[in-house]
Amino acid sequence: MQGSANLNVMIKAARLAGRSLVKDFREVENLQVSMKGAGDFVSKADISAEKIIRDELMEARPNYGWLAEEGGAAEGKDPTRRWIVDPLDGTTNFLHGLPHWAISIALEHKGEIVAGVVYDAAKDEMFYAEKGEGAWLNQSRLRVSGRSSMIECIFATGLPFGGRSDLPETLQDLARILPSCAGVRRFGSAALDLAYVAAGRYDGYWERSLNAWDIAAGLLIVREAGGMVGPVEGESILDSGSIVASNEPIFDKFNKLVKNT
Repeated sequence: MQGSANLNVMIKAARLAGRSLVKDFREVENLQVSMKGAGDFVSKADISAEKIIRDELMEARPNYGWLAEEGGAAEGKDPTRRWIVDPLDGTTNFLHGLPHWAISIALEHKGEIVAGVVYDAAKDEMFYAEKGEGAWLNQSRLRVSGRSSMIECIFATGLPFGGRSDLPETLQDLARILPSCAGVRRFGSAALDLAYVAAGRYDGYWERSLNAWDIAAGLLIVREAGGMVGPVEGESILDSGSIVASNEPIFDKFNKLVKNT
């Protein structure tokens, strides 16, 4: 796919940050790690990757706004556009030496995500999409799965870690969904969960208590791969921090199970 100038900048930034993270990942035992909160860590690698991405994106588009996990929010001279960035989605996996983590970069225009990149640097898998242009993995077009029977489907979700209060709600979700499907996976990266739905590796994904940078890029990639997405709660995915995503044939049934309606 021949992407726009904005998409090419996003891919370049993701690759640059990916090289830095892969280097640090090989030396994960030597990383200096600080505690941000219960079960929520930040490493020097995380902060360094965000700086690489920000420098690259803001040099190319200095007037755009910014929203990121470590660097917070900043409004740009162009109030209609902003970058939404997670420099390391799956930090806990990274710090435990598990090669399942990603860089997520999205571009929002007038409240809508118009471009998204999710880069799995450890496996060199670049998932990306632009509105109206389809979704891609490296040079291959992506399509969501075609399964229409819930009992044949594999879903992904997140499980609450220490200190979070939503464990009872999650257990109720699992009690409803597990009997109706072929299995539920928890791999620890929301960005990659959505990318895998787009690639047909998962048939669906749901989660609550997320941040915009966790899911902004992935939700567009799913849509452009022919999938459907919606909030579990509220009117907006990014505002509510909740998402349900799947292929079209199972979406209504899956959505109702997640929402218990």
